[in-house]
Amino acid sequence: MANKRPKPEEIVTKLRRVEVLTGQGMPRLDAIRQIGVTEQTFYRGKKKYGGMGTDQLKELKRLQKENERLRRAVSDLTLDKLILAEAAKGVMAV
Repeated sequence: MANKRPKPEEIVTKLRRVEVLTGQGMPRLDAIRQIGVTEQTFYRGKKKYGGMGTDQLKELKRLQKENERLRRAVSDLTLDKLILAEAAKGVMAV
């Protein structure tokens, strides 16, 4: 059975936990091991979500959904425009 991917909120929580542990004087590698992830996974999460709070993460998700919706709308309108232009060419040729 494959391991499940942690949710972004869980990643942000683990990143903060490492910050707290290193702030208390624990070496970074030991702190990473304590939260139960590999070093590579930690740095990948830090690169993607580093410095984000949970509120910022929710806003990011909301903006990504809105962006996807707008992209689909533009795609649909572009297709409609191409269809109308093609139809207009046929009418002018007749």
